[in-house]
Amino acid sequence: MKHVIVITGATGTGKTTVSTYLKTKYQIPRIITHTTRPMRPGEKDGVDYYFETDASFAKNHYLESVTYAGYQYGSSYEGLQRAFEKSDLVSIVLDTKGAETYVRDLKEQAFILFLTVGKSVVLHERLKDRGDQLEMIQSRIKSKEYSRDLTLPEDLKGIATVLQNDDWTKTQERLATIVAKLKTSSL
Repeated sequence: MKHVIVITGATGTGKTTVSTYLKTKYQIPRIITHTTRPMRPGEKDGVDYYFETDASFAKNHYLESVTYAGYQYGSSYEGLQRAFEKSDLVSIVLDTKGAETYVRDLKEQAFILFLTVGKSVVLHERLKDRGDQLEMIQSRIKSKEYSRDLTLPEDLKGIATVLQNDDWTKTQERLATIVAKLKTSSL
């Protein structure tokens, strides 16, 4: 069976870091999603995201899309299909609303990994460290989406695997166990 590891949680919990690690360590391709937000330093179109205008964003076919902190984000059916052509096990980084959509539409194909950290001050520091502008950080922290993504939604309780990402070594150990289990069930 084909599986999507849906990596979700609040901004700054390490979702992109985990996705990149899964790609590097286990060759698990990441589904590239679309956004209208500006590129951060070092990001590349078609690698980190498909960076879109409002007009081009509207032309895609989405499994899920959301407006977050004033920008549109979405994952397309075409992107999911392209990823599954490469591997039976792929990953995607989504907010919790997107994760709920994947569970609803893909059922047992969606493996939800909810990332959290022990202290919210850690999240704020991570946002600064990754190069976000102060205004963008403040906007995200004040957004209702940020508050929503800090806690596991009711619809994901009993479905999601919660992973506290404070200690990278422990996170890697948990990921190894998860990947082994999913690869076994993909056979």
